Amino acid sequence: MRKTPKSLRLQLGLFGRTNIGKSSFLNMVAGQDVAITSCVPGTTTDVVEKSMELLPIGPVVFLDTAGTDDISELSRLRIEKSRKIFNRADIILLLVEPNMWSQYEDTIVQEAKGRNTPLIVIINKIDQTPPKDKYIKRIKAITDKFLLCCSIDVDNRDHYVSALKKYIIECCPGDFLNPPPLIGDLMPKNGLAVLIVPIDSEAPKGRIILPQVQTIRDALDNNQAVLIVKETEYTTVLKKLSVPPDIVVCDSQVVLQMIKDTPDDIKCTTFSILFARYKGDLIEQAKAAALIKTLKPHDRVLIAEACSHHPIEDDIGRVKIPRWLKKYVKGELTIDICAGRDYPEDLKDYKLIIHCGGCMITRREMLFRIQRAKAKGIPLTNYGIAISVLQGVLERVLLPFPAALDAFQKEHAEGRKTTDEGRKREEVF
Repeated sequence: MRKTPKSLRLQLGLFGRTNIGKSSFLNMVAGQDVAITSCVPGTTTDVVEKSMELLPIGPVVFLDTAGTDDISELSRLRIEKSRKIFNRADIILLLVEPNMWSQYEDTIVQEAKGRNTPLIVIINKIDQTPPKDKYIKRIKAITDKFLLCCSIDVDNRDHYVSALKKYIIECCPGDFLNPPPLIGDLMPKNGLAVLIVPIDSEAPKGRIILPQVQTIRDALDNNQAVLIVKETEYTTVLKKLSVPPDIVVCDSQVVLQMIKDTPDDIKCTTFSILFARYKGDLIEQAKAAALIKTLKPHDRVLIAEACSHHPIEDDIGRVKIPRWLKKYVKGELTIDICAGRDYPEDLKDYKLIIHCGGCMITRREMLFRIQRAKAKGIPLTNYGIAISVLQGVLERVLLPFPAALDAFQKEHAEGRKTTDEGRKREEVF
């Protein structure tokens, strides 16, 4: 559990005014000094991430933010980084002082409500000032999940931490406690999946990449078998099987070859499409993929990567997909690249967003990006889905997901209808 990637941990955003005691609270929960504490305002200058096991909940990461009411030097940059935590947090923890409530606290509450993110209020420093009944009543009107706390009261640590765990369990997002399946529901118990895993220059030495590892684990957790093979040996191994596999999954870059080598009666898809469902909204991303055909030369496209890896010479997101897109539209496109959490605030100029599978960010953050693009009317799809469209095989690899296939076909038909109507209008004029 200590090796669980941050993207798979429950993300707990810790907010509060400057010098409210957030770092002290974090140290108390962790039972060790994981954040610098000081009476000097603005000591926390950046987001402090602390991964730990919060049993019985499991792996979590606390995101200790700088006070967003900070008016010290560099405060603007601190505030921007702190506010981005709203996009990541599965649960928001708001630290307050007894009998103190300002516009700042109202802003945090409104941000939580606007994102439908659970909120827990922690009334800290009760050793200095006891909260008045009127103040408690005000908190209760906002949330029934609040606790009284003194972060430096070591004797009562277990009491405070137990109360916090209780609230976290009560409002823990369902997709954390019961994450959507990767592959387990796509084949029967004791079923067999063939995974085509190319070993290229982006694969870490001696290992295979995270999406492939997680797919293997999901199959094993569902009492299913996995056969792993490189693309060069796939057809030979397939012929050796006495019964066909229940599903074949490949890296998106070899999808065309997989389709060619896989009989029509065998289900197949890509790792990227599995992750579109696991980390995001496959139906919305399938609908968005249908709009790739509406791209025209000089349109603006955003390629979004969740991780900040060093790009290789023939990088999939920075080189291959842009090249395939330009070939598809038969002209130049304006293509921007963003990596890590440097996701643009302003999306209005983009005709399309093509996002990676999101294995290095949380499902909540991926869903937030999808919904924010949707609110702006910008279609967002992912690498694997886009590649399958550009290769002309998306409908084949969406067969295991009937609802997503139906959404793609309907959006495709609607787009074709709109295009035909536009042509008729042009002919009239």
